[in-house]
Amino acid sequence: MNTLADYYQNLGLALSVLVIATFVMAGLVKGVIGLGLPTVAMGLLGLAMAPSQASALLIIPATLTNVWQLAFGGHLKQLIQRLWPMLLLIFLGTGIGTVWIGMEGGHWVVRGLGAALLLYALSGLFLPTLHVKPRHESWLGPVCGVITGLITSATGVFVIPAVPYLQALGLNRDELVQALGLSFTVSTLALAGGLLWRGALGGSELSASLLALIPAVLGMLLGQWLRQRISAMLFKRVFFIGMGALGAHLLISG
Repeated sequence: MNTLADYYQNLGLALSVLVIATFVMAGLVKGVIGLGLPTVAMGLLGLAMAPSQASALLIIPATLTNVWQLAFGGHLKQLIQRLWPMLLLIFLGTGIGTVWIGMEGGHWVVRGLGAALLLYALSGLFLPTLHVKPRHESWLGPVCGVITGLITSATGVFVIPAVPYLQALGLNRDELVQALGLSFTVSTLALAGGLLWRGALGGSELSASLLALIPAVLGMLLGQWLRQRISAMLFKRVFFIGMGALGAHLLISG
């Protein structure tokens, strides 16, 4: 508990409140639409702290909520058999990229995070649903995996281009939710390994990340309650607009 208290005392009251509010919001978004916790967390925390510090805080909330997401649906074995080349390249790309590139690039990393968020928002708002033919999965999946891994290693954002690719596979709703959970879990574990290797993920960061799980879970429960009462399509539109505005701000301000 001393390590936990010391970490948040060092952050200060304002940043500690930001962390709690961020994970409530990130959990709420994930509870409504099934994704977005790392994206929201990295975007909001990136306004006030280094991406490597923000990434360390999201490790436990992202891992446990994604494991919960991938555990239900009944399609895990089939999805692993179908997606393992992409998942392997996500893991390798994220792990190698975190060790090689890291998140210590200063302004360019912040701008990279902003660009990734803006690209994600624009694709969600304006691009039609793409369709990948089965014969292209053998090469397109690994390509998307390694690109996703490298972007994750530099920005902590897991979604580009893995999410559009998974949405283009023609999976049903349950399969897609499970596939997203599987992809995000692999990305998070690889990111954690890279941060650990670079010394950016120690006992104090893990303790602080464990505490961040509480607001994240509360936000998820609120999001699941809210999902029954509003249009998911409307919420997605508002979410993408917010992510686009946040990404543009980070891209311009750096």
